[in-house]
Amino acid sequence: MADELLNLKMKAIYCDEDGNRQFMDYLLEEKETPHTSTTGISEESLTKIIESFADKKKSRSFNVGKMAENFVIEKFNSKITNVSQWMTIFETEYARVGIEEDVKKIEIFRLFLEDSSKDWYSSMLIKHTINSEWDIWKQDFCETYADKGWSPIRYAMLFKYRQGSLLDYALKKEKLLLEINKSIDKQTLIDLIATGLPNFIADRIDRNSLKESQDLFNSIRSLEHMVNKKTFDKQIAASESKIKEKGVRPIVTPCKICEKENKATRYHPESQCWFKIKNNDRLRKDQIRSVNNSELETELNEINPKN
Repeated sequence: MADELLNLKMKAIYCDEDGNRQFMDYLLEEKETPHTSTTGISEESLTKIIESFADKKKSRSFNVGKMAENFVIEKFNSKITNVSQWMTIFETEYARVGIEEDVKKIEIFRLFLEDSSKDWYSSMLIKHTINSEWDIWKQDFCETYADKGWSPIRYAMLFKYRQGSLLDYALKKEKLLLEINKSIDKQTLIDLIATGLPNFIADRIDRNSLKESQDLFNSIRSLEHMVNKKTFDKQIAASESKIKEKGVRPIVTPCKICEKENKATRYHPESQCWFKIKNNDRLRKDQIRSVNNSELETELNEINPKN
């Protein structure tokens, strides 16, 4: 009650009829009192702290190398034939990792280029700078490295097994075919891989049982031993094919001339042996040299009878 009376007395002294504060008939300016939170920090101070924290988070350094480690894609080089397909996969990685800013996309892009594409990147920096739009870089890159010829298509389609592991061949053939056409259907992919195998290997695989390329790879792995046999088996197989075609007898005994020359075991007719032909040439030259020497000696004796 005493406090309320005191306040009434103070109002009568320091406030006019309208409630404005005054002192000795002079109006006093109002002073804003900062609002304080329950923690004792003013609202203005709290706002500044939040803004400072946001600025630090925004200006935090962008670790390009660390971010690039999260990408699952091979670097672009001269061996990649379908640049559009590679770019599509690369942009998918941008979305997966969570990179949306154009500047960051351009900055990371540099780490996935090899060979001449590094020079292309340097030229683009000069022409457009790193602060340009990502779509400009993407379009220029695809137009620069687009292969509009038939060479990659022809190489992938005609790629065949030559030597080494059958599975290595099959995996490489699959990669080549997917690079030129990612949307190729499964059965066509399997057929193209199988037709590049040796006939005696492909004929042992049941085509109707192959639903996925992995089924073909499993069948191929079980036949690896057939390409690791000795030369003798290959020669016998070749000889048997000649029997069917020409009716000649197969050669089952090694060439004695090659054995005599210590040139390993070879299966071919001795009449066609390279070392025999070489030796015959050497004998022929020795005979010619001997005849020439005899003729020269005879002529010398005729010129000088004393000899």
